[in-house]
Amino acid sequence: MQALIASRTEPPIACEASVIAIADAEIIAVEVPDSPRIIGTAAGKYVRRAIGGDGRPTCLPLRAHEMLAHEIDRGAADFARLPAHGATWNDLDPFEFERVRRLVADAGDRADKVLATLADRELTRALGLEIPSSEVSTGGLLLFGREAALRRHVPTHEAAFQVLRGLEVEVNEFMRHPLLRLADEMYQRFKARNSEEEVQFGLFRIAIPTYSEIAFREALANALTHRDYTKRGAIHVQWSEEQLEISSPGGFPEGIRIDNLLVAPPHPRSAVLADAFKRIGLVERTGRGINRMFAEQLRVGRPAPDYGRTTDQTVVAILPGGPANLAITKWVLEQEHHDRPLMLPELQILSELLRERRAATAELATLTQRTEGETRTLLTRMVERGWVEARGEGKGRMWHLSASVYRILDSSAGYVRVRGFEPLQQEQMILAFVSAHGRITRAQAADLCAIAPEQASRVLRRLTQEGKLRQRGERKGTRYELPAT
Repeated sequence: MQALIASRTEPPIACEASVIAIADAEIIAVEVPDSPRIIGTAAGKYVRRAIGGDGRPTCLPLRAHEMLAHEIDRGAADFARLPAHGATWNDLDPFEFERVRRLVADAGDRADKVLATLADRELTRALGLEIPSSEVSTGGLLLFGREAALRRHVPTHEAAFQVLRGLEVEVNEFMRHPLLRLADEMYQRFKARNSEEEVQFGLFRIAIPTYSEIAFREALANALTHRDYTKRGAIHVQWSEEQLEISSPGGFPEGIRIDNLLVAPPHPRSAVLADAFKRIGLVERTGRGINRMFAEQLRVGRPAPDYGRTTDQTVVAILPGGPANLAITKWVLEQEHHDRPLMLPELQILSELLRERRAATAELATLTQRTEGETRTLLTRMVERGWVEARGEGKGRMWHLSASVYRILDSSAGYVRVRGFEPLQQEQMILAFVSAHGRITRAQAADLCAIAPEQASRVLRRLTQEGKLRQRGERKGTRYELPAT
């Protein structure tokens, strides 16, 4: 079978076939290694696995543009470095080169200042957009091209800015500008609608915007540089009363998922375009723009960005709107004023505990996309700073905000509800269960109160000592009943 597969594939695949016994039957298992190249049959047929309309796996034709998209996702090819056949230097707009120089000057230390001193052709060479021919690269057209040339050579490039009021569409503008002009046009429309709310901080007043400008810039730049230009469809920026949504064609690049978005190494779909935006000063130069989006949303009292609607075909970034939590914003700004800036995981944990009141270590590890060991170390540091407190032991340990944080947030009653009301609630729930069912076990009490079995044992022991319950049986047969009247 291994020889058969190698002879029927091009380039040949070196598989490993083995016999595995399952119950009373034997099956042949074939292990196929990951290949850096697209594999076809020896007869020149290329197919891909997919789920058919009937919900069952099937094989579909692998078309040429899908092969290109696959190579780009893996980083084997960069769409920006491909030649735009038929395009010439005259298809580039001189005003766009001047735009780069102006943006670099305005960005200050965020940008590579050398770019502002280069001539047009030197600028394309410095940004990695020059190709060894008389033609222009696709990336050169995307950054500097005239609109007519973009329509002709990159027909998939399009973006829309939409304002929604309920079911009504107030603004619906479609644009095919080159990327830098497009980013500027989008930002101006965003800025015109982004109202602010002032917070008194000591002797100063600080403006809190409806949406973080930094978060929007990073989300828009990600959409422009990481979208799949081999797919049809437009980038959409949709402004509504509840949220700001930025969507772009193509799923995440290979290796990036929702559950590792904050910790995975940067993997741009087009390294050339991503590097150009960084050097011009439009995005974070460390490649951690997603982390900055999350941090900026949280530090102004807004919920974190949501990527939950992302699919294999579309990336959707949602910046939630609504009223900001000004109390936590003032507290975060005060920490920064005293040179104690909060890291993103700390902001995530504080926001989660403020919203849910308590959480387990495993839940917070999932939230911050870190291991449980890293999360425990982080939580220990937050306990030392007086920000959070622990309750319970082992796997049943829960974390909640400290009394001092609740006091600063003008919610001292919230601390009492979390810390002081729990034991009384647990006792009443257990007694009500015994009254209804006649008895209760340790496992039932733990499940009823959502606590660890060891914590349930302590509550049951306390109720027994107070005479509210009577213990029956031993070890695994132990149960608790109401005392005889």
